Amino acid sequence: MENLLNVALIQHACPKTNNLSISIAGIKQAAAKGCELVVLPELHCSPYFCVTQDNKNFDLAETIPGPTCEALAKAAREYNVVIVGSVFERRTAGVYHNTAVVFERDGSIAGQYRKMHIPDDPGYNEKFYFTPGDLGFQPIKTSLATLGVLVCWDQWFPEAARLMAMAGAEILIYPTAIGWNQTDDRSIQQQQLDAWITIQRAHAIANGLPLLSCNRVGQETEDGDIFWGNSFICGAQGEILARCGDQAAVINAKIDLTASEKIRRSWPFLRDRRIDAYKGLLKRFSV
Repeated sequence: MENLLNVALIQHACPKTNNLSISIAGIKQAAAKGCELVVLPELHCSPYFCVTQDNKNFDLAETIPGPTCEALAKAAREYNVVIVGSVFERRTAGVYHNTAVVFERDGSIAGQYRKMHIPDDPGYNEKFYFTPGDLGFQPIKTSLATLGVLVCWDQWFPEAARLMAMAGAEILIYPTAIGWNQTDDRSIQQQQLDAWITIQRAHAIANGLPLLSCNRVGQETEDGDIFWGNSFICGAQGEILARCGDQAAVINAKIDLTASEKIRRSWPFLRDRRIDAYKGLLKRFSV
């Protein structure tokens, strides 16, 4: 028997200091579609400030719980949905995290995940702002399902998805903020987008889990990247169930939580893992 869960992604631009009204409007729209689980983009409350290194941007950080959590908790209660939101977390003076927060339907905090892999690239100066996460790859249990929440740069690392799957995640979820460099050739941009979609679909396939990836859209600063959108929902064999373009959108699909059991019986990747031969994974490089 199928166990269908109606899930939604809120892909939107983040043009101003406080975008919560945009996020919450998307949540309302998703709830009107009968969605039970709603995912928002990475750092959706503000423009992507990591384009530059500026100490003033630390003023955007807030505690958990705090104002953003209170607003999303209220939305979770009002619309009876589980929400995966994103907060620039101020843990203490000088310690800040890029944190995904999961809200239960009653507005309580079901759990949080602090981004583990922190990039340091032109236009993505995240190591300046974020302390690497210290909560590990622990799924978050909710009334709907056990969520393997990861964040953006984490989506390129198969180890992260695997550890979430091994710990009991039923869905892989990636709030993200990724885009094109304006100076790149169009063919290069397309290759990057294809690689981004392919690697995440591969995580779904390798672990036999449905996957939700939610990006933002648009250009927020003159020298910043153009966030490419293309948020998508795929099933446990990587099949695309719903996908956005490069404009703001609310998309939804029904995922079958019983599919993983069926697929893993046919494609038993977890059974056939050679855990006795993987010690080399603990090294940075083997040569």
